[in-house]
Amino acid sequence: MSLRLSDLAPCFEGVIPSIIATAAADGTPNISYLSHVVRVDEEHVALSNQFFAKTAANIRANPQVTLILVDCFTGDQFLLDIRFVRSVEHGPLFDKISLQLRASSAQVGMAEVMRLRSADIFRVHGIEPVLSPVEPAPAPARRRTISLPDLAEAGRAIERKIETEEIIDSLLGGVAHLLGHRNALVLARDVHRGCFTTTGSIGYERSGLGSEVAGEDGLIGAAAASGLTVKVSDMSRVRRFGEAIDADAMASEDATRTIAFPELPLAMSQIAVPMKIRDEVIGILFVESLERMAFGEEDQAALEILAGQAARALKESERAANSASGAIPAAGRTAAGGRDVHVVHHRLDDSIFVDGAYIVKGIAGALLRLMLDWHLSEGRSEFSNRELRLALAPRMPEVKDNLETRLLLLRRRLEEKQAPIQIRRTGRGRLRIEAQGSPTLAAAQE
Repeated sequence: MSLRLSDLAPCFEGVIPSIIATAAADGTPNISYLSHVVRVDEEHVALSNQFFAKTAANIRANPQVTLILVDCFTGDQFLLDIRFVRSVEHGPLFDKISLQLRASSAQVGMAEVMRLRSADIFRVHGIEPVLSPVEPAPAPARRRTISLPDLAEAGRAIERKIETEEIIDSLLGGVAHLLGHRNALVLARDVHRGCFTTTGSIGYERSGLGSEVAGEDGLIGAAAASGLTVKVSDMSRVRRFGEAIDADAMASEDATRTIAFPELPLAMSQIAVPMKIRDEVIGILFVESLERMAFGEEDQAALEILAGQAARALKESERAANSASGAIPAAGRTAAGGRDVHVVHHRLDDSIFVDGAYIVKGIAGALLRLMLDWHLSEGRSEFSNRELRLALAPRMPEVKDNLETRLLLLRRRLEEKQAPIQIRRTGRGRLRIEAQGSPTLAAAQE
């Protein structure tokens, strides 16, 4: 049975370098290693052009080329007879290869060195297995097949959710139950701070809720900037994202106002999937695995479908909550009682401390400060999304786009820290503040 390019999927994971053999016009041979080979379709492959000058010159002089691909699971080798067709220096294919190259290179500190010159497209005229004198490694057990009906039901489950919290939890549940990946995060875009903030997680010893990733860092930053999915399939030879973070700086949230990013220290595969509304990236679905090559084509496609469904559901939830109206009970002076609960607000970054424990910063911190201010000055305990958004908009215009995710982050952080102040939902676009004692609100001296 003749081989097809789709049969060689493990060869295109970028784990084991491929070998390209060219010849000059006079027949002088030359051999080089390739970092990336991409299957374009069943008849074409694209090669990342970072060739040595000799290889590039040979291809232009003699377009007939031989390529060796290696199966990253079994070590099987395949000899491809290919012929140069054209080079592309822009467009979706170029962007895909360039992004993957930068992301994987960044893991080893070479993001600025490994730059794609062009994507060279070759037509495949033949594929032959290379006979080996030794027995190849057995192929790994086949992962679960993703059922299209189950995928459709997972998408509908997300679509049926109304609240932001339910949507994010349904997305993470789909990743775990449908695809079997147990470590995943949802990060929401924070335009105000220029970063992405963890608002949901599964599978980690430390939830990492509130941890931030700068908009240009690692796979997450690359996926956010490009709007394309980025993955690393074998991290055995690369530096894990976040490994360079100073452990001492992460030791105390209260001292640094920084929440440590969740870690899977022995992760071998990572994938970052943009959550998009058209061309707008509103968040990132980040999944990692202890297995090498954990995210095949089917996994990536399923994750992209679920992430897109969640993005649309989150946008609709935000719109509905912001437009919801309802009578807020008339303010009445609440009786103070119990111990004092000391809340400190730092205006510099809108960080909030409750009884000396760091809770959150940014828009989420500003929201708690505003609700406490109204609670103490007017005796109110219930609030609406609409009035919170209108009150913060002059100083934080971005609040209109991510109020619901910030409120979710605030609620979850207060629950996680078991703070004596909690925020409860009382209906669509409605909140209530509950305090175990008498809150006080102070502004920190910066």
